[in-house]
Amino acid sequence: MGPEEAPHRVRMTPGARRVLEAAERLFYEHGIHAVGVDLVAAEAGVTKKTLYDRFGSKEQIVVEYLAGRDERWRALLAGRLDAVAGQGPAARILEVFEASRVWAEDHGRRGCSMINAHAEISDPAHPAYPVITGQKRWMLGLFTRLAGEFDPAGAQRLGGALMLLHEGALVSYGLGVLPDPFGQALGRARELLGG
Repeated sequence: MGPEEAPHRVRMTPGARRVLEAAERLFYEHGIHAVGVDLVAAEAGVTKKTLYDRFGSKEQIVVEYLAGRDERWRALLAGRLDAVAGQGPAARILEVFEASRVWAEDHGRRGCSMINAHAEISDPAHPAYPVITGQKRWMLGLFTRLAGEFDPAGAQRLGGALMLLHEGALVSYGLGVLPDPFGQALGRARELLGG
């Protein structure tokens, strides 16, 4: 997400953190629309007044939930990409798939939170919409940049193909329809990179 798309964020107090932790768990497990603020407040051990005083709306809680997951994903990915920086552009591209496998195993057994949220939030006017689409644009930009380090002339095409493999693996992992979708996507990415 570029700076021009940065969402409004809330200052976190201890009560707000409890609300957000409860909301993250509930939204991811049950879906955004299925979870009401009464349940979030009850799970967080706060009143609805505290919830609304801190966040103003359920929509803002959704923004915080998605933006927080995106920040944690980017931090994990940055660390992993830094760890293979000296191994060349192909290794960095492949590491994105490895990082996604690790993330999914630790944080994403129900699939990608952004894809899941988009299934429920398709209105561009929703304050969380730019977080969702911004995260995917950022991923496409990352793949295109890494592809440009590998093959400057084919960066757009290769970046798009890598993005499709990655997103397909995310969806397949969440659905459980393919064995080892990240391993399969990684294999196809290797083929695209000539290895």
